[in-house]
This record gives sequence, structure tokens and C-alpha cells, in this order.
Amino acid sequence: MTFPTDALPDGTANKLYFAAWRWHFYAGLFVIPFLTVLAFTGMMMLWIAWLDGRDGERTAVVPQDSPTPVSQQADAAVAVVPEGVLKQYVAPRTHDVAALFRVDSQGDAIMVAVDPFTAQVIETFPRRAGWYDFFDGIHSDLMLGVTGDRFLETAASLTLVLIATGLYMWWPREAGWRAALLPTVARGRSLWKSLHGVVGIWISVILVFFLVSGLAWAGIWGGKIVQAWSQFPAEKWDAVPLSDDTHANMNQARREVPWALELTPMPASGSDAGVAGITGTVVTIDSVDALARALGFDARYQMNLPSGDTGVWTLSRDLMSTDSTDPMSDRTVHVDQYSGNILADVRYEDYSLAGKAMAVGIALHMGTLGLWSVLANTLVCLSVLFLCVSSVVMWWKRRPTRAGRLAAPPMPKEMPVWQGAVLVGLGVSMAFPMAGLALLTALAVDMFVLSKLPKLRHSLT
Repeated sequence: MTFPTDALPDGTANKLYFAAWRWHFYAGLFVIPFLTVLAFTGMMMLWIAWLDGRDGERTAVVPQDSPTPVSQQADAAVAVVPEGVLKQYVAPRTHDVAALFRVDSQGDAIMVAVDPFTAQVIETFPRRAGWYDFFDGIHSDLMLGVTGDRFLETAASLTLVLIATGLYMWWPREAGWRAALLPTVARGRSLWKSLHGVVGIWISVILVFFLVSGLAWAGIWGGKIVQAWSQFPAEKWDAVPLSDDTHANMNQARREVPWALELTPMPASGSDAGVAGITGTVVTIDSVDALARALGFDARYQMNLPSGDTGVWTLSRDLMSTDSTDPMSDRTVHVDQYSGNILADVRYEDYSLAGKAMAVGIALHMGTLGLWSVLANTLVCLSVLFLCVSSVVMWWKRRPTRAGRLAAPPMPKEMPVWQGAVLVGLGVSMAFPMAGLALLTALAVDMFVLSKLPKLRHSLT
């Protein structure tokens, strides 16, 4: 078995190329299955959300002169669910679609679509039980909970290694940028190699963005490192009592609360704190809806009802819930359930720099900025799938004729500038812990296991 070395410089650069190729190969072995799953499920979620909606919010109705009061619609929704308790109201996105109500009963969450003009129930269905949520469950954690989250975080972190080594190998040296950016006319493995490199270099920056924005949701890099230092500070709510609950408790099965607010404590009802909100009338679902409209919540917004004696009414519009196509319109308002006072009013401009970046990044990642972003993200997903398929094809075309060998690119015996490689590895390990853990594990296996088992080592090379 020989490896192609055409167009490679001699000496140090040649050895570095083979070292990068070897890391690229082994990282790909781990990453490809996960990247394939992420790209496919992400594409399915894009189109389901665009064509049908995530929660049945595109259920059509016939527009009439004026809608019925929200309380009347809510009563109709609760009436069709035995022992139902109203939890949430989702206002219609446009005048020709249904309003949605979440009604809980005996531990189950039921969504009820109601005609806002006639207050007639159109349909009911279990919350978070559609095809979007099926693919979202795979995309988020492979339906394996924390274990799946760790696998995906490791895969995403190692994909950054994959991109770095791929760019190093494909970076134009003697051939020039034309060969790097445009596929060459060739046949067989050379054509696949050209297509793989060209597609890879074109989407490399975009793919890094998708990986980093996705990692911000992950349990270690996102939850323990980045997000914990990027939350909206609750102390900005002067003299407002705080609950023991955080905004993350409002998430139900999927992420719905803005990233910048998840770890921030909720305000609590039952004091004279806050500024005037609902005045001159009792606090009801209708008066809270009127306040929402007065505050500027037009079209689709979400109203979460108070939970418990200290719970608050929460009015929100954000990209996490696909309420709008403008990430800078994010807004969350909390209202005291007794006094009607506004306890907190958090807008996009109140977020930290990281929170603002994530609000925009999530919109781009999820393709919620309109049809153009759905099409653009679809192109990215298809490109990632092509990279995965083409890498397997290239391996297959150069696979060893003798069975039982993986045919990994050989590691140079005398690796030059190894100190630099160690520093890069340490940097990756510190920035992305799961990638560092995977790299250290691979090195340990290579040094302490494969080196002691020559036959096994031979089969993996």
C-alpha cells in the first residue's frame, strides 16, 4: 500500500503534511458518523419548521372582523382536556392561523389549536411529540441524554481539529489558489479529492461558526465555561425579589428561553416592587394580553402563566421559540401576578456581548431568518453530507488490498517542530475540554496499548 505524495514539498513540510493527514484521518473516523447525523437531522428540522411549524402554529383559520377575548379562547382550550390546567398562550403569527394553548393534565402537556375568531377548538395534540421534536432529540443529544450530549460535544470539538488539518493540507502552495478554490478536471480518486478539498475550503469558516454556536449549547464548553460567564445579571433588577427558579426551568423538552437568560434567576411575585404595568383593573389573561400589546408585542408572542404563589406572568418573544425573524427583537417581560407591576423587562440590548452574539448566532444556526436562511443552511447541510460521503469514497478507492488493515496515513518517524504541535494540542485541550480529552485518550492508547500490541497496531495503520 502506497500513499500519494505528488505535489508535496520535501523535508519538514512533507512530514508535517503526513502528520496532519494522519490526525485528519483518525479525527474523521470518529467525527463522520456524528456529522452525518447532525447535518441530516438539522436539514429535516429546517424544512419541518418552515413548512409546517414546530408546534402546529401554522394551522389555518378563516380571518374575520375581530378575535374573541383570549380568556374565551382559553376556556375553550381547557374544556377539551379533562382536568386540564392552562399553562401557556401562544398568540397567532398572522391573522389566518390558529392561536395555541398549552394545557397540562396528569403530567402530560397538550397543545390545543383554537380559532381566535370563533373560539372553536380545531385540534389537540401532545406537546413536543411531532417530527420536528423527533429530529431535534437526535440532533441535541442522540436521545441519550447527558451521554449523547458528551458524544456530540466531543465530535464537534474534534471537527475543529478536522477543519484545521484539512485546511493545512489543502492550502495552496505551488498549485495556486485556483486549484484550491475550483475543482480540477480529473478522474477517479483525484476528482473526489479535488471536490472534497474545494467544498471543504469554501465552507470551512461557515462550518466553524456552526460548530461554535452549537457547542455553546453543549454541557461542558457551553454550560460550564461560556454560558456561565455570559448571563444577564439579575442585580440590574433593582429591589425586585428573586425566586429560587431560573429561566431555564421554563424550557420544556427543547430550548425555548434565550441563551443569555437561562441561568438568570426569575423574579418573584408578592411585593410592591416594579413599575406600573396593569392599572385600574384586575390581573387576568385578558389584561395581561392587553399589556403585552401595549408594550409592543405584536403578532406572535408567548404568555406563560404564573406557577405557584410566587410565580410571574412572563411575556416573551425570542428566536429560540421562532417567534420572529429578527434576533434583535428579543424581549422578555415579567409581571407580578398580584399587583400587575412589571418586575423585569429584558431586551436584546441588555444582553452581554456573548449573549448578543448567541442571539444572532442561534438565528443563523437554526435558519429562522426567513426563507433565504433556510436555503443557505440547507446548502451547508448538503455540503457537510458530501464531505462525509466523499471522504469514505476516497478511503475506499485507496483501501489496502489485504483485508484487516485500516490504512491510516503513516506518521513520520522524525517529527519536526514537535514542540509547536504539543502547544497547539494544549491550546485545543484548554479551549475545548472534550476535544482535549479525546486527543489525550488517542495518544495514551497509541503509546501504552498499540505500542505493546504490534499486530493490532499494524491493523490500524
